[in-house]
Amino acid sequence: MVNPFPGTEPRRDARADLIGDVRPSWHLHRYLQGSANLFEENRLLKFAIAGLFGITAVLGTVLYTSGQNQRTVVVPFGAGGDLYVTGNKPSAAYLRTITFNVVALAGTYSAYSADRQFQELLSLVHPSAYNAMRDSLTRLVGELATNPTLSIATYIRGDQPVTFTASEIVVPVEKVRVIGGVIRKFRGNLRIRYAIENGRFWLTALQEENFNAETR
Repeated sequence: MVNPFPGTEPRRDARADLIGDVRPSWHLHRYLQGSANLFEENRLLKFAIAGLFGITAVLGTVLYTSGQNQRTVVVPFGAGGDLYVTGNKPSAAYLRTITFNVVALAGTYSAYSADRQFQELLSLVHPSAYNAMRDSLTRLVGELATNPTLSIATYIRGDQPVTFTASEIVVPVEKVRVIGGVIRKFRGNLRIRYAIENGRFWLTALQEENFNAETR
């Protein structure tokens, strides 16, 4: 119907037109706009997750490096000197001191001192090797009880080098065995197997190798 009074048509609300607009192009516009917003949110979320992973990796690296470079001072048996463990790597002075003490505790004893010395030696033994080492030392104490005149003295030989690796120490030694006034000397190697865990020395095995009686 034609308006008989031109210029008096009612004004249309643009928002109402947009709300009521059901043209396909408008729905497509809304869909694309929503998809773009969702894509932007997903991209920001991915950046945030990547950033968290990056920060975690950096912190982990810093903590690991600090742990490896941290110096833990462990002074065994009241000794002094430049004795330390960096990460799980002991100093040369630390290993030399440990070697002397283990040889003294395990290699020089008598019926009167063996039990006390072996208890101190067992305090160094790793839990995984404790039972086997304790049984071996207990048998030796029993043998000494039946031979009260038996005594053993073990010395590190100065004419042969002591060798060190990351898990064992090979010590050339001379063993002097005295029983009933009879003296016999033997030479061979004492192999000390060990581990360093959390800055602590652990004894894992003791083994005598290639012992022969000294010929006169």
